[in-house]
Amino acid sequence: MAPMSTRRSNIAELGKLLNSVVRPVYVLDEDWTIVFLNQACQEWLGSAAEGIVGQRCAYHSELKPLDTAAAGLCPPPRVFSGEISRAKVFQGGGGEKFAERPARFFPLGGESGEPFAVVAVLDAEDGPPSTEADDLSEDGPIALHEHIRRFRKEIAARLRADRLIGEGATMRLARQRVELAAACRSSVLLVGPPGSGRRRLAAAIHFGGGEKGGSPHLSEAPSGPSRQTGIAPFFTEGTLAPLDCSLLGADLPEELASIAARAAVEDSPYAPESLLLHRVDELAAEVQVRLSELLAGPMSTRRLLSTAAEPLGELARRGKFHPELAALLSTITIELPPLVERREDIPLLAQMFLEERNATGPRQIGGFSQAALDRLDAYRWPGNLDELAEAVAEAHARASGREIAPADLPERLRLAVQAADRPRRVEETIVLDEFLGRVERELIRRALARAKGNKARAARLLGVTRPRLYRRMVQLGLE
Repeated sequence: MAPMSTRRSNIAELGKLLNSVVRPVYVLDEDWTIVFLNQACQEWLGSAAEGIVGQRCAYHSELKPLDTAAAGLCPPPRVFSGEISRAKVFQGGGGEKFAERPARFFPLGGESGEPFAVVAVLDAEDGPPSTEADDLSEDGPIALHEHIRRFRKEIAARLRADRLIGEGATMRLARQRVELAAACRSSVLLVGPPGSGRRRLAAAIHFGGGEKGGSPHLSEAPSGPSRQTGIAPFFTEGTLAPLDCSLLGADLPEELASIAARAAVEDSPYAPESLLLHRVDELAAEVQVRLSELLAGPMSTRRLLSTAAEPLGELARRGKFHPELAALLSTITIELPPLVERREDIPLLAQMFLEERNATGPRQIGGFSQAALDRLDAYRWPGNLDELAEAVAEAHARASGREIAPADLPERLRLAVQAADRPRRVEETIVLDEFLGRVERELIRRALARAKGNKARAARLLGVTRPRLYRRMVQLGLE
């Protein structure tokens, strides 16, 4: 491999050559750092070009990190394996501008075959579309990357709910209701199985109301002693107070009464705008009655967000939930289906979780092989989105190439799929009376055969009286 000083000199000479090119061109070194922008590229980027030289790229679609502008220019990771590739680059990062252009990425290899630089050449904005068989196909990892980036820019940035990606009818309806919920102060019930992102979405709704700002995460309080067991130590004004009903149980009304008392103090710093009643469907009946009284009384000025595994209205109709409390908490109901019911979204979600890992460290993975996606699709995901995110994180840490292969995925996925392919042996149920009847019928037949049809002798062989033998023969259909 050429010395570092030689490679830097090569890049500098390359920069001089490319500065006269009319099309936008930029160069990255082997550490994924942008080292050069020609004049045309600086003009295309506009204000986003400021300070971008020297920034390291990461292959992700997030809008929050400081390296967003650089991430918009990041090439597909497989370019750094020596492949010429095409993909779209984005202008302006997380700003208002979101222009995009196709670009070609050319790796410049050293003696070892590993690129010491990558040159990116942007296609003409008004030029004809390329006819090459390129990476911009509808089902490739680069297309998934661009779909996620566009979703985050156009939808998730507004709703602060990136986990709602998907084109199915259920997810479109969920996004519409999240937008409605974020624009008002009505109570919201989030229904879905554990791991489906209910609590995260509740925070997104609370912080997504435009005027509050902030981040869609649960805020913690200044450090200090706290006696609560199911409630986060809190709160500054405008935060979300999360209460885990499954942990607090009978103590929930007391905790709410304590919050109400603190909120009644003028200019109190302990006055959350919203209450999040996580897993409210797990409360005992007597606690539900007391909770209904508190929420309709001292806590009536607080916005209510709740999560449950089933719609509270249906539970109330079955007599398993307090009807008034169900109505109070369910003004807007948002249903989050289990992941097994939205398998078509698994490639998008897996790519999104993968890129979130890319954004956190130096390891950059471009996507999943088709075999790896097939394995993800075959698994039933009982832990839903949380389990998928965990599996992708494990695969990201284990992968040695530029894409996730089946061998990189957790072994439990393969074992679970194999077990599902082998149907369990159905155990035959033994009906005792039928079984004993068959045994008794066979014994009588044998006794009659030995007695050559003589019922008195057959009865003696069986140790019963002749009348009893005759009755059983009639009952068993032997007479």
